[in-house]
Amino acid sequence: MRMRTYSARYRSQGFSLVELAVVMTVVAFLLGGLMYTLSAQIEQRNFEETRRRLEQARELILAFAITNGRLPCPARSAATAAPVTVAGDEVRTLAANPECIGDAVVDNYGGISGAVTLGLLPSRSIGYQQVDSSGFAVDAWGNRIRYVVANLTTPAATCPRPHFTNTTNLKNNGISCQPNDLLICKSATGITGVDCGVATNQIMTTSLVVAIIYSTGKNGATGGTGTDESANLNGDRVFVYHTPTPAGAANGEFDDQFVWITTGEFYGKLIAAGVLP
Repeated sequence: MRMRTYSARYRSQGFSLVELAVVMTVVAFLLGGLMYTLSAQIEQRNFEETRRRLEQARELILAFAITNGRLPCPARSAATAAPVTVAGDEVRTLAANPECIGDAVVDNYGGISGAVTLGLLPSRSIGYQQVDSSGFAVDAWGNRIRYVVANLTTPAATCPRPHFTNTTNLKNNGISCQPNDLLICKSATGITGVDCGVATNQIMTTSLVVAIIYSTGKNGATGGTGTDESANLNGDRVFVYHTPTPAGAANGEFDDQFVWITTGEFYGKLIAAGVLP
């Protein structure tokens, strides 16, 4: 009798192993849900912050154009031989008719030259403040922000190049000159180095975009392995943009973010500022 009474009293003073297991399982589920929610909030905050940084870069590029009468050239990850540049400087020749060329390589569309990354945002030239330890503009994940600028023009006969990145040519050529190279496509499926494959795959045509500023997203450290993301890093004039997709999507994961400057807005800003007639 005494033993049974003691046993009952002991059980009433604590939890059984089964009860403890249930409690721990519930706590684990609650913590898991909390961590998932927190992670999702952080990712959303990084996404929105990156968008804000891209918009800021876009405004600084337009301000540069109003001040200098041209768009800036892209930066690159290493200094050029001539002219010598520092981190975040636009890369531009010292010739009488300057072009976006460093070490004889055209930098307008980005890509890789040897071990050097081309087509970076010229943070130092435009006064962009959110930079990494080396002085290059970065998104909320710490990946360097990219920038490409139109090089080809139409009609070519009356629009000597470079047009958009050259103060003298831009003023002399006037607003009748249109870009004839940068393309933004919905998908990398069927694209080539010069077109979107079919017209229905186009978001913006060659005559509409003078510059693109973009982030390679959270997975930018690895450059992205999806077909659509890879199309934005190969150095040609055709780019891909759409809503984010997971790794299991048809063309792989996509989390790049884009903003761009249209021809009409660019000319409109310069006309309003009195830079162009």
